[in-house]
Amino acid sequence: MRLSPEQISIIRTHVEGSGIQMETLKTDIIDHLCCAVEIKIERKQTFEKGLSEAVRELAPNGLEELQNETVFLLNSTKIIFMKKVMFATGLLSTMAFALGWTFGILHLPGSFELSAYGFLGFAFIFLPLYAIDYYKASIQRALSEKLRFIFGLMSATFLGASVALKMNHIEGGSLLLAAGTAVFVFGFLPFLFFGMYKKSVS
Repeated sequence: MRLSPEQISIIRTHVEGSGIQMETLKTDIIDHLCCAVEIKIERKQTFEKGLSEAVRELAPNGLEELQNETVFLLNSTKIIFMKKVMFATGLLSTMAFALGWTFGILHLPGSFELSAYGFLGFAFIFLPLYAIDYYKASIQRALSEKLRFIFGLMSATFLGASVALKMNHIEGGSLLLAAGTAVFVFGFLPFLFFGMYKKSVS
């Protein structure tokens, strides 16, 4: 059974209202749903029920999920490479920072350099890459969670910049250190513990 122009228009409106931006994907989904609904109507289902079931079978978590999966597949090589760089940088920088801290306690040479460069790598390479990955992966997040992440990133950036300025004996390092500490204490920590509190009582 062929669908009427009105029924096809209803399917098209439903797909266009789903948030999908890719025109080619939108067209493919409309064609698929039309075929699926035609089969269900032939099995004596109503158009409304057939459309609802066809959408649920195609994308249980919503049609926009198909766009996210398509984008991921189209960019999977770049995404995987970026994740490798991100986590390798995070691992190496934290290892360097921990070794520098240990060297400092043991009064071994190289403690300052390891700590400083480890912190700078974490603040200026790992965190920006993590921020990009975080916002690409998240569709909707609570405002408090977004603010917590923003304040955490800001404080780490300020602290990293202060370390870089102090290493090169440039003025402004102390000011950035104070700013980074203030953002961390009065911005990041309240949202962190507020989120922990909400999870504990939910």
